[in-house]
Amino acid sequence: MNHIANAEEQIVTERLRRKLNEVNSSAQSQLSGVQDHINFTLQQAYFKCAYNCFDRRRSHEEISNCVEHCSVPVMQAQNLVEGEMAKFQEKLQRALMVCQDRYESAKLQPGQSNSMNDLESCVSQTIDDSVKTLPSLVERLKTSLGMYNST
Repeated sequence: MNHIANAEEQIVTERLRRKLNEVNSSAQSQLSGVQDHINFTLQQAYFKCAYNCFDRRRSHEEISNCVEHCSVPVMQAQNLVEGEMAKFQEKLQRALMVCQDRYESAKLQPGQSNSMNDLESCVSQTIDDSVKTLPSLVERLKTSLGMYNST
């Protein structure tokens, strides 16, 4: 009986791992436009701006201040995305901890043979719910970054 339970647990664990990979893939896919905007559009503007800072008539300090000023939009955009993704991950992690707590409590109750299935169901629903929030998160980011014409 223990071998069967262990095998079932391994199967469920693998399904959960795949489900977690799903949320990572979805987040990367949906955020790719935002990342491209930061990595190309904003970075390109930064380098053009910084290039124009280098003028022999300027002091070293003026050049440094100018270049630093040019980097502000890129840094703000990266901080915004990192902050939003940190909140997303924190919320997902809290929800997954609730699933784990329910599973641990169910294991302690006699006659709770479906606790592993309940865990899988809880995690699956939590991840599905989180993935559904990604489009609005991406839209918020696009609006904040001025990406009105992007899809």
